[in-house]
Amino acid sequence: MKKTSSIQRRTVLGAAVSAAVAASPLAAWAQAQPIRIGSTLALTGPLSSTAQVHKLVGEIYVDDLNRRGGLLGRKVEWIVKDDQSKPDLARTLYEQLLTSDKVDLLMGPYATGAILSAMGVAQRYNKVLIHHTLGVPSLAKYDMQFPAWSLGSDPGNTTTNTVFEALANGPKPPKTVAVVTSKFPSIHFMSMGARETLKKRGLQEVLFLEWEFGNRDFGPIAARIKDAKPDFVWVGAIGVDGNLLLDAMKKIDYAPPQHFYLYPAPGPLVTAPEANGALSVTIFEEHPPFTTRPQAADFIKAYHERAAKAGFADTAVEVQAAASFTAWQILEAAVTATKSLDDKAIADWLKKNRVNTIQGTLRFNGASNYGDDLMHVKQIQNGKWVVVWPKDVAAPGAVMTAR
Repeated sequence: MKKTSSIQRRTVLGAAVSAAVAASPLAAWAQAQPIRIGSTLALTGPLSSTAQVHKLVGEIYVDDLNRRGGLLGRKVEWIVKDDQSKPDLARTLYEQLLTSDKVDLLMGPYATGAILSAMGVAQRYNKVLIHHTLGVPSLAKYDMQFPAWSLGSDPGNTTTNTVFEALANGPKPPKTVAVVTSKFPSIHFMSMGARETLKKRGLQEVLFLEWEFGNRDFGPIAARIKDAKPDFVWVGAIGVDGNLLLDAMKKIDYAPPQHFYLYPAPGPLVTAPEANGALSVTIFEEHPPFTTRPQAADFIKAYHERAAKAGFADTAVEVQAAASFTAWQILEAAVTATKSLDDKAIADWLKKNRVNTIQGTLRFNGASNYGDDLMHVKQIQNGKWVVVWPKDVAAPGAVMTAR
């Protein structure tokens, strides 16, 4: 009789413990259906060197998000597919994500062409699309798309003016300019803006050349630049274009006095010795005031560790990594604030509220849901990117240099 009573007590106790565990927040989190976020990235093809940065950032953010309890008390799963640097394939894959994979939310791909393809799919299904690297804001016609790269609604004018303003206040203000550019949509758009800006500033354009996206023969372009003898070279570069052009110039014993690269692959360019002194644009670099922004310090530490393990040429957080991280911050903020996965609720909240990110406080109530142009000018100095303009966000003690 006592034995039976003991067994009964253990059974009751075990059931009580099991019930308590099942009722715990951890168990509920583990048993709930995960929130699935879908996207594509150019993991292969001409854009892969930069897209790998975005993949690493997404993995870091989702891992940290799940350590903090996920979203709405549910684990987050990120489904990322390889669009091979092809906008048409990105379109097909986003269709798959919504119809076959049945994801709850979307995250944008890398680069303007793929983003526009994804945007078309998001619009057909009335889904919010947060994206991090669209370079032509005027093409963003969909009301439920939101940019994480804060270049304003008119970067062809505002951002290019920032670049030439920096040069005018630099050690050797240029008088002659060569503009060479890829025909990649956002790159070409910004380079055309640069041409107009330099003319407005009374500078002389001594060369204008274009190449097809994916070009790998930069010898003829390097020769034309050398013959033009410009004071400043604007290079409408994306991915490793800048490295290939620099290598071609090196082979003919030419080094431009001052040179600028629009959206280079961060690691390959900053580690190239001949790129020292090169200029570019940015929203974030690893120095104050940027490093004091929300989550910046923890992200930088995690990125250093993961980038080193991944064998990245450069393990520093700069513009590409920051834009990607910002996109995830925007998504988390909107879902948390609305306590919902409803796309319309998320979109409405973003239009009415600001989001604190590692690049600053962002708003989405301007033209094409863009806010302010927060682009700055950076330069490679001693193997590192540092902001040199405007002065209020420049790295401590940093000033622009020139050959």
